[in-house]
Amino acid sequence: MSDDGRYMPAVNRFPSAAGGKGFRPLADWVHSLGLKFGIHIVRGIPREAVARDLRIAGSHFTAAEAADTSDTCAWNSDNYGLKNNKAAQAYYDSLADLYAKWGVDYLKVDCISRPYKTDEIHMMHDALRRSGRPIVLSLSPGPTPIEDADDVSRSAQLWRISDDMWDLWSKPAGAPAFPQPLKNQFALLAQWNTVAGPGHWPDADMLPIGYLGPKPGWGQPRQTRLTHDEVRTMMTLWCIARSPLFIGTNLLKMDAFTESILTSPELIAVDQYGENNHPVIEKADSVVWMASAPEHAGDYVAVFNLSDESKTVNYPWHDLGIQFGKFAVRDLWERKELGRLDHIEATLPPHGAGLYEIQYRQ
Repeated sequence: MSDDGRYMPAVNRFPSAAGGKGFRPLADWVHSLGLKFGIHIVRGIPREAVARDLRIAGSHFTAAEAADTSDTCAWNSDNYGLKNNKAAQAYYDSLADLYAKWGVDYLKVDCISRPYKTDEIHMMHDALRRSGRPIVLSLSPGPTPIEDADDVSRSAQLWRISDDMWDLWSKPAGAPAFPQPLKNQFALLAQWNTVAGPGHWPDADMLPIGYLGPKPGWGQPRQTRLTHDEVRTMMTLWCIARSPLFIGTNLLKMDAFTESILTSPELIAVDQYGENNHPVIEKADSVVWMASAPEHAGDYVAVFNLSDESKTVNYPWHDLGIQFGKFAVRDLWERKELGRLDHIEATLPPHGAGLYEIQYRQ
């Protein structure tokens, strides 16, 4: 911690931070690769800064004036929460100024959206806006309360909509909320769908695929428990619902299947460029989402089998709100043309999914 109460990178882990350089050398290197640089923090102010009543950088306030000593994170007590006052705003301003100087592009703030800390979220939003650098603000953990949807969509670029989601398809009734299973994300993404839009995206959490280790954070190091079909379903759902795409995997142990999932250009295009994404059919054992392709050249259709058995689905155009006629259909997972059709038909494995593009322009 610096003498003005701000956390600094540990030089034993980040040698380039020696000499007070902070994360700037690392950020410069990341940027040289054409990548973005982000950090993950816990809200509030260090307890040690409050105990020493350190001066807040760039202000005449002290840490004790900013801190709410009755408020700590339920799972990490290193920090106190902040009061809704000028001293607290000055502290978040000092963080935003430091991160901007480091070259940070992305800031994940934890222990702030459940319970929903309205004042601290607003202060961090304002601090980043004044920093002089465009820094994406991500809020965690979930579930962010749906009743705060309007506020969070104005205050952050993305926010978690569920508890940590791990490599489980489902859990028995009455099981604890942590960890969240994949099957539960369907209803949550549908619930948050109307809030999603440019600059504000509901976050269905990281994709726990490939090898999870050496320290996965829950359970022992392992290859993901999700089957290949469940991984395809997860990626299809995240893309058609426009959830931000993050991977929770060991890149050094990347297997061919996982790499193929993460580098599918047609799949990623649905997430990045789809429009008017929305659920069309929501049943206990099957779900259908649709989205418009760019420039209204076609529609994307994602079909999901939530049951534990194989299922054949057949959706004529009128079930999907599409005008009658035959149109060229492309299977985006298989990357092949299916011909001119007047319906979508597929046999899906248990927990499986298909993703198609209906092409109106020839």
